[in-house]
Amino acid sequence: MVLLKLKFPFQKRVRLAQGLWLLSWVAMFSGAITFALGVFLKTELHRRSEVMHNMDIHIVPNLLMAVGLASVGINICAGKVCQDSLDPSRFPRWKTFLPPFFCISIFFTSLLMVAMILSYALQPSLEESLKIGLKNGIRFYKDTDTPGRCFQKETIDRLQIEFLCCGNTNYRDWFEVQWISNRYLDFTSKEVKDRVRSNVDGRYLVDGVPFSCCNPASSRPCIQYSLLDNAAHYNYEYQTEELNLHNRGCRQALVSYYMGLMNTIGPGVLSVFLLQMTVLVSLRYLQTAMEAVLGQENVEIETEGYILEKGVKESLLEMKEKVMNIIRFTQVGDASATTPTTDPEAAAATAAPEKAATPPS
Repeated sequence: MVLLKLKFPFQKRVRLAQGLWLLSWVAMFSGAITFALGVFLKTELHRRSEVMHNMDIHIVPNLLMAVGLASVGINICAGKVCQDSLDPSRFPRWKTFLPPFFCISIFFTSLLMVAMILSYALQPSLEESLKIGLKNGIRFYKDTDTPGRCFQKETIDRLQIEFLCCGNTNYRDWFEVQWISNRYLDFTSKEVKDRVRSNVDGRYLVDGVPFSCCNPASSRPCIQYSLLDNAAHYNYEYQTEELNLHNRGCRQALVSYYMGLMNTIGPGVLSVFLLQMTVLVSLRYLQTAMEAVLGQENVEIETEGYILEKGVKESLLEMKEKVMNIIRFTQVGDASATTPTTDPEAAAATAAPEKAATPPS
């Protein structure tokens, strides 16, 4: 049974070709925008690569860039098909090209939905990546003289200032690491010696945070050290001084930022997907309606267009059979290529002694 069959008089075919030509150009620009969105998201993720443990989330911008470029090429071809459909003498050259074209186009268009789904499905992976990356970044904050880590301090400080955050989960993460380099510690001081000796790992731990954790909205000068000692500061109560430091952890801030980008890009990607599917469905109708004109003397006759010549089930079975035939043909070709061939000279040399040893009858 033919799926979604429609009748197309000559004028309706012309209007379909003209409207589809315009729609394909709109879809082409949408594909270019999709590519630009992928580049933007890729750039934003790359900027924070130093505080990410893995790059799984990069599959989303990579898909957007690939699909965006493919969409540009697909819609350029669709526009050319629309132009040639107005001239029945030029349309036949597209007959063998369009079936694989539709398969490739549907594959790349489907990747838009895959990218949108992955952008939400990979949120736990993004959060875990930031958790480990920020933990390492805080741990290596003091290693300004170590190759490969010398910019870690600047990265963390800029991150905390830009996103108004402190630490991985909160400011207490800085209490668990030595973030002050030994280069700036006076080991002749009794306080330094006592703190180093009191730690089993010999680290200098303090209840303090870097300057970048300070909240500029605080009405008092920032308190960075002795944060848990009320007696160390005048009129100070660390449990109520919420404005002194940023309360939000950088992991939460970055996850919120990137998921905000995903939520903004998602509806745009969905719109591009629907637009591209509209182009492909319309192009399929135009193709089937024009194929009925081929070989006819009167090109202004009424024709029928459809999505599938058979039902969905029958079409899937037919496609499966074609794929299996291709696989069988490939396997037969590989088997014949690996079969050893007989050398004629060697065969003749082998047959000669056998023939000589055979007594005459």
